Amino acid sequence: MLSQAAPALINLELNGYLERLRPFVDDTIEKLGSASFREDPIAGRKYSRATSIISSAYKRHGAILDQALLERLKDCARLRVWTEDDFKLSHESLQRVRITERVEPLLATELPYGDRERAIRVDIIVFDEERRSLTSYNVKRGNGSYDGGKRRMIQEDLVRTHMLLSDYGRTRGMEPSRSHSHIIFYYGLLSLPAPLAIPGKDLDEHFDFPVMEAIERVNSYFVERLHALIEEGT
Repeated sequence: MLSQAAPALINLELNGYLERLRPFVDDTIEKLGSASFREDPIAGRKYSRATSIISSAYKRHGAILDQALLERLKDCARLRVWTEDDFKLSHESLQRVRITERVEPLLATELPYGDRERAIRVDIIVFDEERRSLTSYNVKRGNGSYDGGKRRMIQEDLVRTHMLLSDYGRTRGMEPSRSHSHIIFYYGLLSLPAPLAIPGKDLDEHFDFPVMEAIERVNSYFVERLHALIEEGT
């Protein structure tokens, strides 16, 4: 009886999850549909509009993946999950990454949090109550590559976040036994090496919690709405 009920309960849970994400996706589609575009002389109105929508959809899809993962992780009882819009990167963390080319020593370094050279957004921060681990994530589509300069910038910010993350947790009243910063490349084209980078296919195992099926439900809904939007102009 339990084996028969479990799939139904999971499906009900994921349906509720999708309902939480629908307004975010719907708002994205509305913005895509209301954006102005310039008609290209060789494409004409139809294909110029479609190209404009698709190009904008690529950019906005990263935010949907971010929100979809954030909301799914909130369904896991052992996890505390939030976004940090103003994570302070210190002067000392900048000095460390500028004088040390190798990543490994930096990943073994812990720095005090609070000084501000500049601040960045961290898409998702997760504190695992059972494991006492604090982990940060930035989310990318991972379906294309960055040039060398952009990769260096991404890695620098990620490593600086890593060095400051444990003490950041303590400023919020936590005592993490370990911490790590990652970047998720959802579709698997990794612009940074492991363990900094995680492909989407490994997320269920990484979190020890099923997230991929839920995210793909959101993706399917987004694709359905996106294709309908494009067909409106045909």
